[in-house]
Amino acid sequence: MSINTTLNYSPNFSPQKRNKKEIKFIIFHYTGMKKELEAINRLTDIQSEVSSHYLIKNNGKIITLVPDLYIAWHAGKSKWKHYSSLNKYSIGIEISNPGHKFNYKKFSKNQINSLLRLSKFLIKEYNIHPKNILGHSDIAPNRKKDPGEKFPWKYLSKKKIGLWHDIKNQTLISNRELKIDSISYSFFLDNL
Repeated sequence: MSINTTLNYSPNFSPQKRNKKEIKFIIFHYTGMKKELEAINRLTDIQSEVSSHYLIKNNGKIITLVPDLYIAWHAGKSKWKHYSSLNKYSIGIEISNPGHKFNYKKFSKNQINSLLRLSKFLIKEYNIHPKNILGHSDIAPNRKKDPGEKFPWKYLSKKKIGLWHDIKNQTLISNRELKIDSISYSFFLDNL
């Protein structure tokens, strides 16, 4: 099985090739820029020092920015369980969306269909467990909000991409209002 993408390589990656078995995670992002072309230019600009492996455009077309076996620079300072610096262990997928700063919008049907195809390919290729499919906000909760509340996690989990909780909506709403002390907050982040 292969996936059809357009190549637009970024110079922003670590030159040492990694072993296929080192890839444990898929990390979803939104681009967070007003215009899609600005996002593509930033991800391929050597001076930006950021990249991802893939970008899914508004129309659903997939661009390959960094080959899978190279480390793209998408996660930054990050942590999940006993892993830190998740760039080393992950595939980053950017999805074109202006994000919270610039009129955050719902992801298009074409984008989600492409995300399904790409994710299923990567899951099979690298034997990635559903619990290791995360958002940027999961691995850097103090810094990042993406892919955000409009990202269709529940729908994707029904398609075997990621996990979804079974907590009742009323419980979620009431817990959002809880205030916690800094020790509890640190404990939460350490055990996220």
